[in-house]
Amino acid sequence: MRVLSGIQPSGALHIGNYFGALAPQLELQAGHEAFYFIADYHSMTSVRDPKLRRELTLGVALDYLACGLDPTKAVLYRQSDFPEVTELSWLLSTVTPMGLLERAHAYKDKVAQGLSADHGLFAYPVLQAADILIVNPDGVPVGQDQKQHIEMTRDIAQRFNHTYGEVFKIPDPLIREEVAVVPGTDGRKMSKSYDNVIPMFASKGKTKKAVMGVVTDSTPVEEPKKWDLPVFQLWSLFASASERSEMRARAEAGGLGYGDAKKDLLARVLEHFEPLRARREDWASRPDDVEDVLAAGVSRAREVGGPLLEQARQAAGLGRG
Repeated sequence: MRVLSGIQPSGALHIGNYFGALAPQLELQAGHEAFYFIADYHSMTSVRDPKLRRELTLGVALDYLACGLDPTKAVLYRQSDFPEVTELSWLLSTVTPMGLLERAHAYKDKVAQGLSADHGLFAYPVLQAADILIVNPDGVPVGQDQKQHIEMTRDIAQRFNHTYGEVFKIPDPLIREEVAVVPGTDGRKMSKSYDNVIPMFASKGKTKKAVMGVVTDSTPVEEPKKWDLPVFQLWSLFASASERSEMRARAEAGGLGYGDAKKDLLARVLEHFEPLRARREDWASRPDDVEDVLAAGVSRAREVGGPLLEQARQAAGLGRG
């Protein structure tokens, strides 16, 4: 089965990205034909500094490689190296109803956060549909909260097919039944926009500051603690089932201080990401090799996407017949 996933380079990745997207995505390279892309075009709706965009884009490539992407098994490419995507986006936009775009959760949420309602933000789902359809995947792995993105892509593809003939495969959403719950340091969902993250590869000092700043309550050490607090949810991501059972019993019995729980969480975060950090630093010391991986990846993607775009062009009566 061919699958597709992507990450937008809008800031340094954090442990919410890792457990919620990156690690589950990379599991698919074993046994599937996996395509991964770095959505630098999409980052233009929020990142306006060109130098920063390039740095963040390279950073996502390094993160993928550090976390285990195998270039001999999977395809990794930079979205902006794949011009067929933007041409397909225009073709798809001509069959996409305004009402569909107005219902997009991501658009409404970002406008509510105060982001400017420019055309790029509004038309985001069309470019996203092009990202997906251009490699003709069977499925796209998403969490339940992202299901609308795939439903919109399916709707757009079906409208194009209805108008011009059967060109696009209709991809299925591969809903992950067990999605890691990753709260931020303030208790809300971990997000760069909330500035409540624990970075994957920050310095030890910055990581410690983030972990020790995780919100708790004023329950005294000797009193029982609520297991659903962010500090325990985060700690659980790095623990085995038996360790979680033991820690929960300690917390609910009383006598466990939040400071001790945070210190143990910090130790586990540092231990988990240390080998990944070493791998990332190795790749970062060989930027030409990273570019070679991206070049090979987009070459493979264009082998798939080029003929598909030409099929769509011919179906729509574009170019020479």
